Amino acid sequence: MKRIDKNTDTRLIALYLPQYHPIPENDAWWGEGFTEWTNVRKAGPRFPGHYQPHVPGQLGYYDLRDPEARIAQAELAREHGIHGFCYYHYWFNGKRLLERPFNEVMNSGEPDFPFCLCWANENWTRRWDGRDQDLLMAQHYSDQDSLDFINDLIPAFSDKRYIRVNGKPLLLVYRTSLLPDPKKTASIWREAMVRAGIGELYLVRVEHGLDGSEPDPADIGFDAAMEFAPNWKNCGNRIVDLGQISQPQHPIDENLLVFNYDECMANMLSRPKPAYKRFRGVFPAWDNSARKQDSLIFVNSSPEKYAHWLNATVHYTRNNFDIGEQLVFINAWNEWGEGCHLEPDQRYGLGYLEATRQVLLSVMDYRPLVAEGRRFIAADDVEWALWLERVSALLAAKEEFLVDKYLDPRHPLLKELELKDLQLVGKDKELADKDRVLRALYASLSWRITAPLRWLYDKMLPKSSKKASRETNAHTRT
Repeated sequence: MKRIDKNTDTRLIALYLPQYHPIPENDAWWGEGFTEWTNVRKAGPRFPGHYQPHVPGQLGYYDLRDPEARIAQAELAREHGIHGFCYYHYWFNGKRLLERPFNEVMNSGEPDFPFCLCWANENWTRRWDGRDQDLLMAQHYSDQDSLDFINDLIPAFSDKRYIRVNGKPLLLVYRTSLLPDPKKTASIWREAMVRAGIGELYLVRVEHGLDGSEPDPADIGFDAAMEFAPNWKNCGNRIVDLGQISQPQHPIDENLLVFNYDECMANMLSRPKPAYKRFRGVFPAWDNSARKQDSLIFVNSSPEKYAHWLNATVHYTRNNFDIGEQLVFINAWNEWGEGCHLEPDQRYGLGYLEATRQVLLSVMDYRPLVAEGRRFIAADDVEWALWLERVSALLAAKEEFLVDKYLDPRHPLLKELELKDLQLVGKDKELADKDRVLRALYASLSWRITAPLRWLYDKMLPKSSKKASRETNAHTRT
């Protein structure tokens, strides 16, 4: 599959949870062998139509101690346009938790995939199973701890894979409101970085709606904010009966906080632009009922809705940020216990990753591909493999109107292509493979959701195979 993250200035960064391997602390707190999968496996539906459990797809119930699992994750992410992972980093006064996967990524140099860190600086509680009040490991802040923290990260910041913004290593902090003096902490960090010869940091506070008012990052010595999705102030109206979402009426358990994905998406997209720099965020779905009895669930999510949201967010980012600062954060790569994952599951397969790839293709410059396709079409001697390659390129080149499904027939790209005047020449022996090609195209996300794409393909298909195309189309609908 063609790598696409190099063809756009917009970088998609997916939050990454390392809780998929046993550690002594989890063994002691929750039982031997506990990982995130423990809760995921035991989940079940809580109301009619509730999508649980989430069963992983091609990556399976992986163990992050396995380097092959980490490499497979990175390859899948890269193929679908994810620029890098943002690993949650757990530091408690010199004690780190869940550190083994990242340590091995650092020590082995594999996978060769960009990364950054987000300090998850909350107290460690039993929130994994819903008992937030049970404190297991507390944060104790001090100037010395701030210095020790940043010095411990210098090897990561020095790694060639570390994500930088304008040449500065990118570091996120999940709850800056918990820092006694975040501005002083930022100053300690920056001074230590200069002394170590690394240079400046690019500090980002996570903005999630948990901390009341949202300060200008500059007021606390930070460079920008990151919009965590979902933003908890923009969830929308709580759903108490399934009849509120066009389903047969059925009361929802009072312990469940249920919201409509559509409403949260609309609310977050309509948030006013702040005076400070805020990187936008999206989430594919959310359902933490695997972890908690009193859970929070968003219903009506889908790869197509996520694609629409991501598409709008990417275009916003390109229009409002300079090159080098065009970051979009996706929550999350693998938050399985929160039902929030781009990784494939058995229900949607690669749907969310395919949608991500479609969006990035939408911002690529299609004109070189159009010109290349025209030269190909004018050729006298057509190779089937080249024909398919060019068709694929042309399809990829116009994904900007594949994501939201609604293509105006007056779209300028269709006019530019002048497809009515174009025909391809095929060979009988090459057309023997047409059924395989057609099946592959009809199985793609773009093909399923976009009637104009079918029109385009029909125009470019050799006349001798139009009948086969119609037969395949009829078979697919049935």
